[in-house]
Amino acid sequence: MQLTTIKLFEITKISFFNKAAINRLTVANIRSYALAANKQTDSSIDQSSEQERTKSSVAEQRLMNIAVIGVPNAGKSTFINNLIQHRICPTSSKVHTTRDLHKAIYTTGNTQLIFYDTPGLVTSSEIKKHNLNSSSKSFKISAYKNALKQADIIAVMHDVSKAFTRKQIHTTVLDTLRAYPNVPSFLILNKIDALKSKRVLLELIRILTNGTLSGRRKLKGKSDDANKEELVKSVKSTENWSHFKDVFMVSSLTGSGLSDIHDYLLNMAKPQTWKYASDIYTDYTPETLIVESVRARLLDYLPQEIPYTLKSELEYYNEENNIIYASVQVLCPTTRLERLICGESNGRLRQITERVTSDLVETFGKPISLTIATHSQTK
Repeated sequence: MQLTTIKLFEITKISFFNKAAINRLTVANIRSYALAANKQTDSSIDQSSEQERTKSSVAEQRLMNIAVIGVPNAGKSTFINNLIQHRICPTSSKVHTTRDLHKAIYTTGNTQLIFYDTPGLVTSSEIKKHNLNSSSKSFKISAYKNALKQADIIAVMHDVSKAFTRKQIHTTVLDTLRAYPNVPSFLILNKIDALKSKRVLLELIRILTNGTLSGRRKLKGKSDDANKEELVKSVKSTENWSHFKDVFMVSSLTGSGLSDIHDYLLNMAKPQTWKYASDIYTDYTPETLIVESVRARLLDYLPQEIPYTLKSELEYYNEENNIIYASVQVLCPTTRLERLICGESNGRLRQITERVTSDLVETFGKPISLTIATHSQTK
């Protein structure tokens, strides 16, 4: 503003003493106005071009919603994290780490994949065993339904490391697939690193798909009539699912086979406007991610059912100079459990804090200063 005033003052001074200067000034002003007009026109053209590019890029956008379902501890969260190569979903070695429906958003090129990390369905005995609230079962069914209503495809995660359950898809999963027969699905055989025999895996594929993929794959060594008869039986089968579009064999932990699913989902994506900006990775708030990460690591470091009796609460959260500062309090039902969490000379609590901090640095991609404190409710 001061610079403009000085220029106006100089123009006024010239106009009183020099007529020729006025003429030169007039010519200069006309030239300036012309340049300014051209610049404004160029700016309008640039804005118009940018708008056209934006419209074009939106028109080229592709989207795919994937509901990842399976029994507790099948490896759903680990699968999502390693597939998108970003730690978004808290994980642990125990069941019921995921208690709420959680979205992980992955954007690459013109395609956006939205993964719905669903909690494992529970029975009444599991609700009591793992200290879940009484509405957990109905809530998780609701979470499943919410994810499946928005899903373009269903990814069924099946754990093949457990010999007693590997040959049968869980009834809760089958019930879900039957309830949404119009939503295409594919099967993921997870934890294949636990099986050394390829023959066993191929046999599992045959059993779990009732010998067919969407009724299109023939059974080896059988005639057309035998295949038709087998297909009729598979539709009536209550043990497994005959309508999977594809089957993938992976190890979510080591990353083996994940690139095939990555490319498969990108190719399956449909022309549609993205639901989230390209720099958004989750629908969880940072505060929720911190609390859930603490709860997940408590599951890893504490024995048996003890961690399910604990409650984690965020006491403080702030971000300053690109550093996150957070404090979480763990509420313990007894002083004995509080001492167990802390360990000798607070050694275990320090280990938990270091591990959670490492997890959160991966999640946020920035430094974090984390404090975890314990409090006994009997004090």
